Amino acid sequence: MYRLFLKRLLDLLVAFIVLILTLPILIVVYIILLKQNKGNVFFFQERPGIHQKAFKIIKFKTMTDAKDIDGKLLPDNERITKAGKIIRKLSIDELPQLFNVLKGDMSLIGPRPLLYKYIPLYSKEQLRRHDVRPGITGWAQVNGRNSISWSKKFELDIFYVDKLSFILDVKILWLTFIKVIKTEGVNQSDERPMQPFNGTN
Repeated sequence: MYRLFLKRLLDLLVAFIVLILTLPILIVVYIILLKQNKGNVFFFQERPGIHQKAFKIIKFKTMTDAKDIDGKLLPDNERITKAGKIIRKLSIDELPQLFNVLKGDMSLIGPRPLLYKYIPLYSKEQLRRHDVRPGITGWAQVNGRNSISWSKKFELDIFYVDKLSFILDVKILWLTFIKVIKTEGVNQSDERPMQPFNGTN
């Protein structure tokens, strides 16, 4: 009952309330990025959702489009702006995804939507992370986020898919709030950015 109907109802209710409560923050960040990025406030990227269905994820744009001499984008840690670092540290860049939740592309809670290029690298078991809607936060995010290996993240994602419940979702929401306040579980830095998934790590 919860998985099929009530979870979606909870998504709509909480996403709408959070959008209203954070509207002043969204407006301030919008104005800052509008000036800093010369009009490019949002970042859109195609990601695989439930059953690998494509959707456009929405985030605040915290990085420039700087490229090297070969025309390739520079590493993330070299393109992130000063304001972008603060916005990311406070997880404000994720707030626009509430619109993805309202649209039904995402849930508040679920496995994080990664890149399409990772799909062929997943094992059959790891691919099950797409059996539910991807989330803004999830069991992996409150159990290490960027401080754990990819294999551990996927293990936690599958645990969520199998154990999905109202109680677990409430627990994840609460732990997410605590993690954001304390900025815990993030080991990315200018010297040590998060490495891409290559199918083995």
